[in-house]
Amino acid sequence: MELTLNIDNGLYETLEKYAKSNHLDIQGLIINELQKFVPDQSIKFFAHPSAIIDQNCTIGCGTKIWHFSHIMVGAFIGENCNLGQNVFVASNVQLGNNVKVQNNVSIYSGVICEDDVFLGPSMVFTNVTNPRSHVNRRNDYKQTIIKQGASIGANATILCGTTIGKYSFVGAGAVVTKDVPAYALVTGVPAKQIGWMSENGQRLNFDNMGFATCSETNDVYKLISDIEIQKVN
Repeated sequence: MELTLNIDNGLYETLEKYAKSNHLDIQGLIINELQKFVPDQSIKFFAHPSAIIDQNCTIGCGTKIWHFSHIMVGAFIGENCNLGQNVFVASNVQLGNNVKVQNNVSIYSGVICEDDVFLGPSMVFTNVTNPRSHVNRRNDYKQTIIKQGASIGANATILCGTTIGKYSFVGAGAVVTKDVPAYALVTGVPAKQIGWMSENGQRLNFDNMGFATCSETNDVYKLISDIEIQKVN
């Protein structure tokens, strides 16, 4: 049996003050106290009292949903995700495991984020290429895919119908109008590729033989072409 953790504002504020005064993690405090009374049940996810969680959506274990966020019917959110303040997740959106969504992000129908995706503060998705207020285009939503490990910087805009490649990095404020290759670093308006990034988010500098080493992990990458690299170990 799974138990969804959602408590009223008064109790939450009391526990929050206690946690801060004792330098404790508020989520861990609540979960630990509640499990004393329901040891045979699992806490599925944490939702702040101000969050709105519609019926018939799926939210994985360990996920945290913060102030004033809204999860609509039919949305799918994986395990151990973190959705910041004022996040909107529309119907039929899919978020994989360990997805981090910062404050003020709206994720519209048609968006799929694979595991380990990072969405920076106030970044923007779209799902229609030619919107008009007086024209209903609900049947024209285009799919946008954010591949595993990709990061999208603050205030970036992703036009619908694009694919953001595995472990790619979209710089803050960029406007992406076309597909981004795996591991690519893109910036600007419109976004253009200016380099490559490792899986740990470090800039890669390739030598004359076409090899680069991540400064953080020492993983080695090989330049295959102008639009493709591969991790070789």
